[in-house]
Amino acid sequence: MTLNLCVLTPNRTVWDSEVTEIILSTNSGQIGVLKNHAPIATALDIGILKIRVINNQWVTMAVMGGFARIGNNEITILVNDAEKAIDIDPQEAQQTLKIAEANLNKAEGKRQTIEANLALRRARTRVETILEASTRRS
Repeated sequence: MTLNLCVLTPNRTVWDSEVTEIILSTNSGQIGVLKNHAPIATALDIGILKIRVINNQWVTMAVMGGFARIGNNEITILVNDAEKAIDIDPQEAQQTLKIAEANLNKAEGKRQTIEANLALRRARTRVETILEASTRRS
């Protein structure tokens, strides 16, 4: 009982293989997808994509917003960017988070505040992806 999952960014294919389940962050909350899910197209938020592979292990991935199309046991996810937890350097992610927090604190004006908030959400998602991956391995 599998689904074909394909995760694409503008520059590369991040994932293309069979999975048994996914949990993704939409703009209206998380949804889980198993075999024979009803067809749906949805916008994705910046968040964590959780993938259960054939051997019941979980893989986590940070996704930076986009769209998902689900139907006929195929899931296509088009995102601005995506990183598997194992590819994220924990020290670099923490440093990026600190910089994003500092930039938000010194942001002036509406535009800078919006951009700083977006950078902070991306940085937090990368750190949370690493934490989620480490708790699933425990």
